Amino acid sequence: MKRSGPLYTLLGGLLLALFMLSLNATTGEGNSSYGQDSPGASASPAPSSAKPTKSTPAPTESPSKSPPKKPTGKPTGKSEYAGRTADDAAAVSVSIRDDKAIAYYCNGRDAESWLKGDVKDDGSMRLTGKDGAKLDATLADNAVRGKVEIDEQPRDFTAARAKKPSGLYRATTEVRGAEIDGGWIVLPDGRQVGILKEDGKPQKAPRLDPETGTVPFDGGELTARPVVP
Repeated sequence: MKRSGPLYTLLGGLLLALFMLSLNATTGEGNSSYGQDSPGASASPAPSSAKPTKSTPAPTESPSKSPPKKPTGKPTGKSEYAGRTADDAAAVSVSIRDDKAIAYYCNGRDAESWLKGDVKDDGSMRLTGKDGAKLDATLADNAVRGKVEIDEQPRDFTAARAKKPSGLYRATTEVRGAEIDGGWIVLPDGRQVGILKEDGKPQKAPRLDPETGTVPFDGGELTARPVVP
């Protein structure tokens, strides 16, 4: 009986040791999986600290506007201008139709010249005639202002807008075998300046009736008409 006591004690110790080993093994397996991802699990993305940027729309270009056109002194259609040189030595008349112009210079005695040319969009014009005659002027504010040069004598002039019966007239015909060529400038105040040539010989032109265009000549009549470019 004395020998069985230690055996029981030893057997009890072994059982206790086996129980403790089993308990430790179970506890260790639980600790190895704690806090670790299971196979196949995906990691959660870390939150970003950067703020989302707002997209700025590209500036849209406003439709281009063409600059306003500058007003010009050149009217459309037909217009007449008549006046005198600055030294009052002669009269000048300009007839304009769209972009064409005819001018007449006349001193009423022995010097005259017909000139023609183009009118630019800004109202400027450079007209030329026989024997080097030229006229450089600009149309603005209902008047033609510039310089006319006849027989190498330049003269400044101003021709104001003329209303009928004022303006520029001309008559060309043949009388008894003689060539007749006459030019008249009817000024806004009613005065007339003109030259009539018979076979190239100048003389003061007879008075023109602006209402009818008739001119007395050599016992008969001539017919003068407004000049149109």
